[in-house]
Amino acid sequence: MNSTTARRPARRAALAVGLAAALALPLGLTASAQASAGTDQPRSISGKPSDSVTRIADFYGAYIDAQSDPDNGGKLVDALRKYYVSASYLKELKAWEDKNHADGVLRAQNVPVRWKVTDNGTADHTEAVVTLTWGDKTTTKLIVDMTRSHKVFHIGTKGIGGK
Repeated sequence: MNSTTARRPARRAALAVGLAAALALPLGLTASAQASAGTDQPRSISGKPSDSVTRIADFYGAYIDAQSDPDNGGKLVDALRKYYVSASYLKELKAWEDKNHADGVLRAQNVPVRWKVTDNGTADHTEAVVTLTWGDKTTTKLIVDMTRSHKVFHIGTKGIGGK
């Protein structure tokens, strides 16, 4: 075997590696651009139990999770309502549900695919806007009012102050 024949496999290997690197370079740049755009970055969610907006977000997150389960949350949905909603407002929710044939917390017959809670101001209570996103990408905005002792006492399209 001469030296030219011995170098051919090495040249072929080097050519293959170079070609693979050249083809992978744009893919690597795309991946880097996506990572820098935040798609591959770890997310963090924070809150504190003393904050009413966090409490409303916790309630809606847990409630939607429970309703999304195959058995529609069963006892967990009831437990969440009892824990987060004032006893007097539970009666109003039940009356609303009987009249409208829908879930009073979600104000719908379906379960949203996403939710977001935004502070809407505080006076003697906390008011938050809960934005529910549905499977068809439409949204519904609800106003949720919570006492300083962290009990929901109103859910509707307007807050108790009329906002």
